[in-house]
Parts: sequence; C-alpha cells; structure tokens
Amino acid sequence: MSSRALVHLDESCLGNGQEGLTPGGAGGLVEVRTVRGLVRRDLYLHSPDTTNNKMALAGAIAVLQLLAGKGNRFRVLIVSDSEYLVRGVREWLPAWIGKGWKRKGGAIENLDLWRALHQSLALHDTELSWVRGHNGHPKNEYANDLAVRAAKAQETSAGLVASGWSPWFDRRRAAGQFLDYDPDAAFAGIDERIARGDRFPFDLDASPAPSGD
Repeated sequence: MSSRALVHLDESCLGNGQEGLTPGGAGGLVEVRTVRGLVRRDLYLHSPDTTNNKMALAGAIAVLQLLAGKGNRFRVLIVSDSEYLVRGVREWLPAWIGKGWKRKGGAIENLDLWRALHQSLALHDTELSWVRGHNGHPKNEYANDLAVRAAKAQETSAGLVASGWSPWFDRRRAAGQFLDYDPDAAFAGIDERIARGDRFPFDLDASPAPSGD
C-alpha cells in the first residue's frame, strides 16, 4: 500500500504590500493514515520580511521536504487557498519549465522558490487543489491560525510536530462553529480518492462528495 498524505496549507503576511518590513508565516496540518490510525501533525514557519506568495511557496516546499525524510515517498494532496501556489503548479510551472524557466511577460517572480518547489514536488506523487479562504473550511482555518501565529511570534516548528488540531476544533465547536463537520470522515473521503489514484480538480469544492455507502 502506498503511503498517502493530505496537507492543508495557509500563509500570512502582516502588512502585505505595505512599505517597511512585512513579517510572514506559513502553517500546515498534515494528515496520514498509519497502522496506528489517523495521525495528525503540524508545521509552521516564519520570515521577518516576505509576501503572501513567498510564504505559500515556502510552506509547500517545507512540507514536501519534511514528508520525504528517511526516503519516504507519498501520494500527497496539498489543499491551499493560495491561487498563486495552486494555479502556479498546475498551469504555469509546466510552461515555464518547457521554455527553460522563462515566460513571455518577463522574469519569473520568486524564481528561486519556484525552482525549489519543482524539485520538492518530484519527491512525491503530488497534486494541489484550491479552496476559497475564510469560507467555512475548518482545516484551512486551522492552517491559517498556525500561519498567523508563526508570523506574529516569528516562530518555526522543529519539523512536523504534534498537532493542536483537536483542542482547536473542540474550542470552535464549543463556540457553535463547524457542528456538522466530521474531520475524520472528511479525511477518509479524500484519502480513499487518493488511494484510487483519482485526479483532483483545481477547485476542491467542485469534487463530488463521498457517497457515504
């Protein structure tokens, strides 16, 4: 059985686009099915001066590199609300590579990060899908909270660390949010599709819902 991972990523930049230093962060929730059951891990990283787009790329690079530790190779679905990241991987990157890392409109912005991401994508069988941010996706909201905290505190995790998902989710439910959401069932539905080798659309919300049979 091939190892599979579902990753929810988000990014933050405080004062994005403004003059002066703009500290940023990225955060991710990693879900993997193991012989012990469903395991969740977090990662987060920071930069003292960055952009949302740079942090989106940096977060994807970091999680793919961490998953590849000890020579592991996964089937990975990365879910992000960064259209720049997801559209870049699915549409722009193949064209840039085919043209020798060039594009008609001039220099490729963040070229060093795109090159690093291209190398990291090859470590796994990786797909990316997009979800709209702040649109009721609990795991995207959790990744956003990790990213904002990393940006504010300027902290980076020591690799993949024990997840704070469960207490975070319990607090949100106690506040009346996400009452109809089952995080384990949500993972299982996507994990089954990854195992089948399904290809995911750009917009993950356009995916057919699990039958529940």
